[in-house]
Amino acid sequence: MKILVISNYQSFHTVRPEAEIFIGLAKRGVEVHVMTAGESEYAKKFRECGISVIDFHPQKKRNTQEIAYIRNYITQHHIDILQLFNNKAIYAGILAAKHSSVKVVLYRGYTGNINKYDPASYLKHLNPRVDGIICNSKGVQQYLDKQLGKNSKTITINKGHKVEWYKDVRAYDIRNELHIPSDAFLLVTTANNRSMKGVPYLLKGINALPKNENIHLVIIGAGMNTAQNIRLIKQGAYANKIHLIGYRKNALEIVKAADAFVLASIKGESITKSVIEAMSMEITPIITDISGNSELVEDGVSGVVVPKKNYKAISQAILDLYINRDLCSYLGQQAKNHIKNNLHAEKTVEQYYAYYQELLRS
Repeated sequence: MKILVISNYQSFHTVRPEAEIFIGLAKRGVEVHVMTAGESEYAKKFRECGISVIDFHPQKKRNTQEIAYIRNYITQHHIDILQLFNNKAIYAGILAAKHSSVKVVLYRGYTGNINKYDPASYLKHLNPRVDGIICNSKGVQQYLDKQLGKNSKTITINKGHKVEWYKDVRAYDIRNELHIPSDAFLLVTTANNRSMKGVPYLLKGINALPKNENIHLVIIGAGMNTAQNIRLIKQGAYANKIHLIGYRKNALEIVKAADAFVLASIKGESITKSVIEAMSMEITPIITDISGNSELVEDGVSGVVVPKKNYKAISQAILDLYINRDLCSYLGQQAKNHIKNNLHAEKTVEQYYAYYQELLRS
């Protein structure tokens, strides 16, 4: 089996769950070729594992020279599977595969923005040249199946993790930096300023807490100091206990210092990597019941799941964990066990391998 992967592997931490899939396949004897930036952090590791790294990634969606380059590579190396992960790779890869026998497989980790009434969707996931779509959650698969109808070609395979990846993460003393009391109940969220993240509902949830509780919220992410967010913060009794610290390279270390990780997303997400990371470090997650994330956490067993757009439920979940620190600690331990037992990277490799074999038999 020969696989050509086109993806961007320049950020080691961000792409790790994806990159490790193909390292795992290479160890199983699969001949893996990867088109990505040659100087990317994962390129060296790929090469060490016997993976061919091609210093190339499409810069445009439909550049004839780039398409021809991919097509020639597929032909010359007798590629069986073409795995495409991002938009530029998808546009160029589908066109490059035209008139060839290579199986074209796309990845989808987001719910929405693919519509059977949108002509642009037929250049990507709804294109008849696509042989398969790997979805990162059942919610994403269900959404795509509605758009594909009887032509459905989807499968759900989660991007697995290894809790060992986080064993060397050391908690950063964010309490000292922000003058947060050592005995405060510390909540952390990581998100850039996008409406789907539901940050206003989280802020309203904090405002709904009883006054003067020893609870602090740290929000990591760019663009969070919007007029709406600042207004909501100032309206409540916790204005001095909500900390907008912007983008931080040491986000993982800050999350490690938290008592609980909270994400108030209202739509669109698959299985969110930041939640998995927190769970892998024994940090209890509080998440909403949107498709994708709700598949990740079992309410009351490995975290807390609340209805989306319900700030009162978010507030109550925070208060319950604040009052019962033993429960919070227990849920954190169970969260880590859940990732270890149900979302392991080796399981993902096995599922990708089996799926590719099935495609080649069809």
